Amino acid sequence: MSDLFDLAMPWWEFILRAVVVYVVVLGMVRLSGKRALGQITPFDVLLIVLLGNAVQNALLGKDTSLGGGLLLAATLIGINYGVGWLTTRNRRVESLVEGEPVLIARDGKLLDSVLKREMVTPADVDAALRQQGCLQISDVALAVLEINGHITIVPKKSQN
Repeated sequence: MSDLFDLAMPWWEFILRAVVVYVVVLGMVRLSGKRALGQITPFDVLLIVLLGNAVQNALLGKDTSLGGGLLLAATLIGINYGVGWLTTRNRRVESLVEGEPVLIARDGKLLDSVLKREMVTPADVDAALRQQGCLQISDVALAVLEINGHITIVPKKSQN
């Protein structure tokens, strides 16, 4: 019971570890692409669980105290709040953290090199077409991969 609040390392090391792990994992998530963020599959859930377990030791080291865990939780929540606050006030930070929408089709034609780079399949685009009431890609003026991983379809104007 006496180990409940005894930290195994200085308090500032918990904060430093949390900041480093947060920044590195955020970078890894950003590099994995928009599709991974917008379309969660069972594989993605497994990856999230394993990722949490993988960074646990980097965060806690040998500490198992209640205080250490609470300090880390508070630090991570504080960092997350701070990043959210910054992204709403600075366009450059927002672009760095959240990314930019990407054009994936124009005038009825898919941009294949962009689809490959963003790891979006033609089947993903077909599903978005159906969800948004378009029958085929030739009916599309623009298709945009949004920062949240969803695909927005702008249909061509009908020529009546």
